[in-house]
Amino acid sequence: MRWCAGWEGRLEAGRRPRGGRLVPGLGQGVYSVGWPDDRVKAARAAGLSLAVIGDCGADAGQLASVLAEVRAKNWRALTRWPGSYLAVARSGETLAVIGDLAGQHPVYWRADAAGTWWSTAASALAALDEAPVDVTALAAHLAFGQPDVLATRSLFRDVKRVPGGHLLLLAPGGAAVERYEPVAYPTVDLRQQAPMVRAALAEAVATRIDDRPVSADLAGLDSTTLACLAAQRTPVTAVTFADERLRDDDLSYATRTVATVPGLAHHTAPGTEGTVYYAGLDDLSTLPVTDAPNAYAVTASIKRTVLNAVAANTPSPGVHFTGAAGDAVLSTPSSYIADLLRERRHRQAWQHALGHARLRHTSAFTVLAHARPASRIDLAGAWRQTAAELRRPARDWIPQAQRPHAWTPLLASADWMTPDARLRLSAALDEAAGALHDAPSRLAEWTDRQDLARVGANTAGWRALALAEHGIELAAPFLDNEVIRACLAVGADQRGAPGRYKPLLGEAFAHTDVLPGFVLSRATKGGFNALAYQGLRDHAPLLRVLLGPTSHLAALGLVTEQPVHDALARAAAGQPTAQGALHLVVAAEVWLRQLAAAPPKWWEEASAHVAAA
Repeated sequence: MRWCAGWEGRLEAGRRPRGGRLVPGLGQGVYSVGWPDDRVKAARAAGLSLAVIGDCGADAGQLASVLAEVRAKNWRALTRWPGSYLAVARSGETLAVIGDLAGQHPVYWRADAAGTWWSTAASALAALDEAPVDVTALAAHLAFGQPDVLATRSLFRDVKRVPGGHLLLLAPGGAAVERYEPVAYPTVDLRQQAPMVRAALAEAVATRIDDRPVSADLAGLDSTTLACLAAQRTPVTAVTFADERLRDDDLSYATRTVATVPGLAHHTAPGTEGTVYYAGLDDLSTLPVTDAPNAYAVTASIKRTVLNAVAANTPSPGVHFTGAAGDAVLSTPSSYIADLLRERRHRQAWQHALGHARLRHTSAFTVLAHARPASRIDLAGAWRQTAAELRRPARDWIPQAQRPHAWTPLLASADWMTPDARLRLSAALDEAAGALHDAPSRLAEWTDRQDLARVGANTAGWRALALAEHGIELAAPFLDNEVIRACLAVGADQRGAPGRYKPLLGEAFAHTDVLPGFVLSRATKGGFNALAYQGLRDHAPLLRVLLGPTSHLAALGLVTEQPVHDALARAAAGQPTAQGALHLVVAAEVWLRQLAAAPPKWWEEASAHVAAA
C-alpha cells in the first residue's frame, strides 16, 4: 500500500514507517512509503517548504513559485494544480497537511502528550498501539454511506480523520482542523462554465501522460471522453468489458468510436460464467488489504478481467484511465428538486418534476412528493430525524428509490443491526447534529460532496488491485480537485436537468474534434445488475457463511442473520433486493477478516535506519 506519514512533537518519535523514505525539504519527520521518486516533488527556501506526493502537474519551478503562498498560509493555493495528490507545507513551526477533495489522499491523525502522528492510512495509526475498530463509526459507514457524517471520527478508536474540504494544521500548540474549501461554490451558468470543464479534464489527462504505455476503459460517456482526450496525445489501448448478460450498448459505441477516433487500439475483455459479483471471496488472501472497506472487493473478478486485457496488450505496466466519478460531477440525482422547492422556485420544480417523471414512467406529483420532505428540513434537523428513526424498530425493506429523498438516507443495512448498535449509532448522530456548523444549505451540495468522497475511497481499492497484480497505475481524472471545482460550480438543476443526458459534458465538448457527435448524443448507460444478481445467486452459500454466526460484523452487532438470509432469498428468486446494502456489508466483512488474518506491518524502530535517515 502507498501511504505517507509524519511526526510533530517535542520528543523523537522512536519509530518510523516500515520501508519509509524521508520526503525532501520537510525535515526529519515526514515519510512516503511505496511512492516512486517522480511522484514526490519538493521545493524549499528561507524557512519555507512544500512537498506534493502523487500525480501533480506542477514542476519544481511552479512549486517554488508558490512558497510565498505557504508563508501567507494561503493553503488552498497549494491544491490548484492538475492531478490528485497530497500537499505538505511548512511555514516556521506550522505544518499543514492537505488531502484532496475526493478522499483519494485522506488525512488522519492521533495526538498524545509528546506530539502528533499523522498519516494517509488510518490503519497505520491504529497499529501504533493496536487501537480497535470504532464500532459506531463502522455502523455509520454501513448505515449511511456518507463519509463526513461523523466528521472527525475514523473507523478506528482514537484515530481522527480530516473531513472533506479541510486540512490538518500542526503547531506547537497541538493539532487543529481548518476548512480550506468553501461549503458551496458560486453558481456559474452551464454554457459559460463548459470551456473550464473541458480545460480541466484535458489538463488532468495530460498530467498523467509521460513515456509509459497508456490504456483506458472505453465504455460509457465518461470513460470514452478520457480515452479520446488521451488519444490526442499518445496511442491508447482501449478496453471494453463485454458480457452478453449485460445487454447494453457499450461495445457497439466503443466499436464506432475506435473507427472514428485515431490513436485508439481496441480490445474486448469478455466476461465468463464466473465473472460476476462476489466471485473469489472464498480466498481473501487474493485481495489486497485496503485501509477501509472497499466496494471493489465485491467486483474484483470484473476489474481483473479488464486489467488482464490491459496487461496482455501493453508492453509494460502503464497508466490506465477510468471514468469513475463522472456521474458524481457531471450529473446529480433528482433529489435536487428539494432545493428548488426550498427556494420557492416552484415553476422550475414542476418543470423538472415533469421531465424526471417521464424518464421514470411515473407522475410529476410522485416526484415532488419524494422531494418535499427534504425541502422542509436542514442537514442537522435531518440527522436528528434519522436518529429518532434508529431508536424505533427496524423497517420492512422496500427499494431505496421508493423512499422519500433524504439528506442522509438510512440504508437497508441499518435495519440489519442489533437494537443496541442502532441506539449507539442514534446517539452518535444526535451528537453530530449538535456539533454541526457551516453546513451546506442545499441538499445537492451535500450529496454531491459525499458521493465524491465515497467514490474516491472506493477507487483507492481498485488502484491497490491494479498496482498489486499488474503494476498498473489507475488514473481517475474526474476525482481531481480542479475537475471537481469546475463541474460543481454548475448548479445541480443544470447538471441534472432531465432533458439531456450529462449536458455539461456535452456542452464542454460540442464543436470540438475530441469526441464524435454520436458519442455526445448518447443517452444510454451500461449497468451491472445482471452480474450482481447472478453473483448473489451463485455465491449465496458463501455469503451466508461470511455474514452468518461466525461473521465479524455479527460479533459487533452490525449484522443479524435473518434479514441477510431474507435478502439473499429474494435474490435467488429473481426478486428485487437490497443490493447496495449487501454490497456494503460484504465489503466490510471482507475488510474485518483481512485485518484479523494478516495485519500489515506498518512500523519499524527508527534506530534501525539511522543511516538512511
